[in-house]
Amino acid sequence: MMSQVPEVGSRFESARIIGRGMREAPVFAQGIFITIILALAGTGGRVALPVLIQLSIDNGLTKGVQVDYITRIATVGAAVVVLAAFALRTAATRLGIRAEKGLFTLRVTLFDHIQRLSLADHNEEKRGALVSRVTNDIETMTQFFAWGGLTLLMSGTQIVLVGAVMLAYDWRLALVAFTVSAPLVLVLRFVQARLLVAHRVSRERNAVFLGELSETISGMETLQAYDAVDGRVERIGLLADRKASAHIRAGVIGAFLFPSGELFAVFTVVAVVGTGLLLGPGVGLTAGALVGFVFLTYRFLEPIAEFTEVIDLTQSAVASMRRVLAVLDVAVGPPAPSHPLSIPEGPISIRCNEVSFGYAARFEHDGDDEPVLHEVSLFIPAGQHLALVGESGSGKTTLARLFARLADPSIGSIEVNGVSLRDVNNDDLRKRLIVVPQEPFLFSGSIAQNIRFAKPDARDDEIENVFAQIGLGEWLISLDEGLHTPVGQRGTALSAGERQLVALARAAIVNPGILILDEATSSVDPITEVRISRALAILAKGRTTISIAHRLSSAARADRIVVLDRGRVAEDGSHEELIKRNGRYSELHDLWIESTKV
Repeated sequence: MMSQVPEVGSRFESARIIGRGMREAPVFAQGIFITIILALAGTGGRVALPVLIQLSIDNGLTKGVQVDYITRIATVGAAVVVLAAFALRTAATRLGIRAEKGLFTLRVTLFDHIQRLSLADHNEEKRGALVSRVTNDIETMTQFFAWGGLTLLMSGTQIVLVGAVMLAYDWRLALVAFTVSAPLVLVLRFVQARLLVAHRVSRERNAVFLGELSETISGMETLQAYDAVDGRVERIGLLADRKASAHIRAGVIGAFLFPSGELFAVFTVVAVVGTGLLLGPGVGLTAGALVGFVFLTYRFLEPIAEFTEVIDLTQSAVASMRRVLAVLDVAVGPPAPSHPLSIPEGPISIRCNEVSFGYAARFEHDGDDEPVLHEVSLFIPAGQHLALVGESGSGKTTLARLFARLADPSIGSIEVNGVSLRDVNNDDLRKRLIVVPQEPFLFSGSIAQNIRFAKPDARDDEIENVFAQIGLGEWLISLDEGLHTPVGQRGTALSAGERQLVALARAAIVNPGILILDEATSSVDPITEVRISRALAILAKGRTTISIAHRLSSAARADRIVVLDRGRVAEDGSHEELIKRNGRYSELHDLWIESTKV
């Protein structure tokens, strides 16, 4: 997976990554100027209090206690506090709402993008890792944008405003405060770089752990069958330990930040007070000004200390944002046509024009990598049933994926009714072409709900009619709850053969012009096998059908057989014709006959 996100360690990386994330979800920036103004107003109120304290001391106490004057100052101070609190509260609310809406947009965008990635990308990136991007990584960013973002905004404005007021009060004391606290910036940058790396490693190990955990749970039946649970548990334990070590390292580095801020705060206040006492009132610094300046110093250091707390969360959020953007940078499946064309109505023919295909870009740039398909040319007339036959790795599944436009040929083109698949809108293609995979996937719910994935507005009676039309009405009636029979998670409440029956009905309700079948290799009972064969025959009738035949008994029932060998068309003809040629198909057929005798 290639990513355009800056590499770790590049200058201003955090700002660039957060900025990129805000561009992906523009709602983050909506009304940001009003929010900043409110934050400035709230911060201005906090800065005003030290000034009011100075006025109370210099004008209300040094020449005798001036009760009326102090009362007026106290009243103004109370009003300032209330207005500042209201401004800060409003800014926080606005920022929190924008953060939630922005993260909602980002989460939906990410999920939608993952659904549109190619099958190769889904094979490369384990499902658990992708789930981690949508859940854990987005949740980490939620914490940052809801609290950390507000803290950065408020603290930043407070540092600027307080710094300006300190310079206006006394540039000498301001210079002392800035000089003593300056090394803290270097400490923060030093720790920040290591935190970014630590959190990136932590997130990556967490994704690996979730991926392995998901795979282990899914394969638990196999593990128990081979008594391999202990070894897998040991593997999960090792990954959990590596994940914990990465979290601990990030926590240790982050724990160094807060005491650093506290230490520099103490040094700065001591230096300011000591310098103020040395300067004394004789050089223009009144008692009220010195006290006010000490309060300003605390106001100046407060956001720096808060920075040390939020910087940990910031780096964690940046690491998560970087991982999310890395997924968004992966190109989705075949590009949509700029000027889409519709597939002409009526029966659909398919033409394959000297098609070659290689996975990823390496086929085009690396002469040592052989393509999966080599100059395949075929014409499949409308309504013909064609079976693809060949050994594993011969290119059968790859060619079927190209017919379904799950990928585009590296060289050559595929046409349906004379229209290139590259020019067909994906929505139009999916209404005219249906793929039934080797292992049909059923979502938890009822049989009816799984059928409605293909046609959401289908009525119960319409679904029942579809089962009856492909010869499965009797089987459906035999189920205790009929259409409303629960299939269980991933369809585990049904047998492998029964899942195939539901998948065939799901394809039939769409009434496609092209049907691509990846024949299941799993064993089914004789009755179910008869039902599947009968449903397939009915479903294929009158439609252009392409079967990936793993069993030659199925291939023999097709109108035409194409034998693929190492990505090339080796033979093409009917079952009887190919048997008479004594070529590759005849060899495969003889081997199959021998296997049935064992």
